[in-house]
Amino acid sequence: MTRPSAPVGEKVIIVEGKTDCQRIQQLLRERVRILCTRGTLSYEKLEEEIVPLQQEDVYILVDADAPGDKLRQQLRRELPNARHLYTRRMYREVARTPLEYLLKILAEAHFAVAEPDGVCFRRDI
Repeated sequence: MTRPSAPVGEKVIIVEGKTDCQRIQQLLRERVRILCTRGTLSYEKLEEEIVPLQQEDVYILVDADAPGDKLRQQLRRELPNARHLYTRRMYREVARTPLEYLLKILAEAHFAVAEPDGVCFRRDI
């Protein structure tokens, strides 16, 4: 059974782990669909969840390590129009990236996010 694609205009962020998903969700102040790959993409998951996103507004935020790089390359092939967001290599994992830095990454990608004090803002450059 295939899942419906994201509604037109809805942003989608692809992350690796459940903790990544939870951290991103707590920072966003707009409706965003977050897909968790659990670190790998089977053929079935690729066909059911990733391929239908080819025309959507997709962002990829995976760990800055070898498995994350491999996943990013696979997603780059399947979703050539996706925007790639990066954490620093020194943090290695999205789950270990400081919230302030994740806020910066998301705000620079034009997501509505909460400031550390809970105030909502949207940065348009």
